[in-house]
Amino acid sequence: MGYPYDLGRYGRSVSGASPEAQDWFDRGLNWTFGYNHEEAIVCYRRTLEISPECAMAHWGIAYAAGPNYNMPWSRFDDRTKAEALALAFDATQAALAGLQDTTPVEAALIRALPARYPQRTPIEEQSAWDRDYAKAMRDVYAAYPEDSEVATIFAESLMNLSPWKMWDIDAGGVPRQRETLECQDVLERHMARPGGMTHPGLLHLYIHLMEMSPEPEKALKAADALRDLVPDAGHLIHMPTHIDVLCGDYEKVVRWNRRAIEADMKYYAENGAFNIYTGYRQHNYHFVMSGAMYLGQIKPALSAVREMAETSPEAMLKIKSPPMADYFETILAMEPHVLIRFGRWEDILDLSLPEDRELYCVRTAFIEYAKALALASLGRVEEATAQERRFQDARAQVPESRLMHNVRTVDLLDIADAMLRGELEYRRGNYDAAFRALREAVRLDDGLPYDEPWGWMQPTRHALGALLLEQGHATEAAQVYREDLGLVHGLPRACVHPDNVWSLKGLHDCLVQLDETAQLPQLRLRLSLAQARADQPVAASCGCAQAAMVGL
Repeated sequence: MGYPYDLGRYGRSVSGASPEAQDWFDRGLNWTFGYNHEEAIVCYRRTLEISPECAMAHWGIAYAAGPNYNMPWSRFDDRTKAEALALAFDATQAALAGLQDTTPVEAALIRALPARYPQRTPIEEQSAWDRDYAKAMRDVYAAYPEDSEVATIFAESLMNLSPWKMWDIDAGGVPRQRETLECQDVLERHMARPGGMTHPGLLHLYIHLMEMSPEPEKALKAADALRDLVPDAGHLIHMPTHIDVLCGDYEKVVRWNRRAIEADMKYYAENGAFNIYTGYRQHNYHFVMSGAMYLGQIKPALSAVREMAETSPEAMLKIKSPPMADYFETILAMEPHVLIRFGRWEDILDLSLPEDRELYCVRTAFIEYAKALALASLGRVEEATAQERRFQDARAQVPESRLMHNVRTVDLLDIADAMLRGELEYRRGNYDAAFRALREAVRLDDGLPYDEPWGWMQPTRHALGALLLEQGHATEAAQVYREDLGLVHGLPRACVHPDNVWSLKGLHDCLVQLDETAQLPQLRLRLSLAQARADQPVAASCGCAQAAMVGL
């Protein structure tokens, strides 16, 4: 039986590999670039079964077994860190033993590995090894500046020094350290070379590097080149949508993540859910939800919720090492947020709490939050107040170890707390207190660590703007919407949501109320185009506004 995955045409000839072994090495390399490191190791091992003398296959195992941009050493628990380091160290030693049969550049790549894995036994803090490896790879790059694999590995070694923190978004997107611009220069130089725009590793890393920069649109060409370059590597199909969402192309976000899911379901059918790559498939579903919500499309959002749950077995969440619940339970708790986005208050009140509320502590807290928000929005203030206490009790049960990728779940629950206080005070008629709380929610939302999709699923400005407008504060509400749409300077680029239907509707209604007609024709065109894709009427920027509840 042939290999079940189509990984495209990219490859690199390596010493000591027969034609069949070379095919397996190329598969491993493409999986490495696509961050399915477990399957990459399977392919490198198959290379060695066919051609035991291929030292670069040992290099591949060593490289893929270690940390990466999404999984630094600090994310490993004790057992998985020890296992990964032992595998990587042993593979490094095996690669070093085969140096006599390699080319000079292969030997240089192999000789850099001991800086990444200097010993077989873990230590408490291994991040210094990342810096040592980056230094070693800088020397390799200086010796072989035209080699695309050297450039890719060197660039990733720089990115691994400060994963997801290459730019300071709170300071306007300035580089955090000199390595940011060094990495950008390496990647852009190699993408400009012949064949550079067909290299999946270069393109993947460039998207990650530029997404939190002040100009993510610089990566649009890389994104378009990568989309179908490796047909069955779902993560590489998905990666361009990190740029799409920042540029307001939400239709592509939904469409290409659906395509990525199709690819990753092939891997799921072969290997099940009990692996770290499950997180990448869940990430695709999360992106579908996010893109659909910006489009005003509830159907694909709820479909993604359902399919994610169906392919994430409870037994997987119960695995303690690695701590799968800490990694994956929060992303499985997004259904209440989808329903909040679309103002489905009665559906929220019908949600059942999980039987195992310790395992599903985040889902429990988000359901309790959503129910309180629903009751407040429906004007059932006394019930909402009692429900708010249940949310606080559930919130207290969520451990700090729970994550939504780069974001701590407890920080998301702080936003929920501020949002709920604002909504309750608003229904009590305490408008000044309500808007103070909602502005605090906005501040907390803007202050989250960078991630895509953004950690808080519905921009907090959408509720603030809707309720300000409802109380006649159209000037402030218009400013809130302009900020959200990126029409005024000030917000980090990552906190801007260009052309989303909700803020377009809110800004339109503000300008009508203010009788500011000069901008309305252009805005009406943008709003009309956005509304044409929504699968339900968009009457206000938040379902909590009275305008959105007419006819419910």
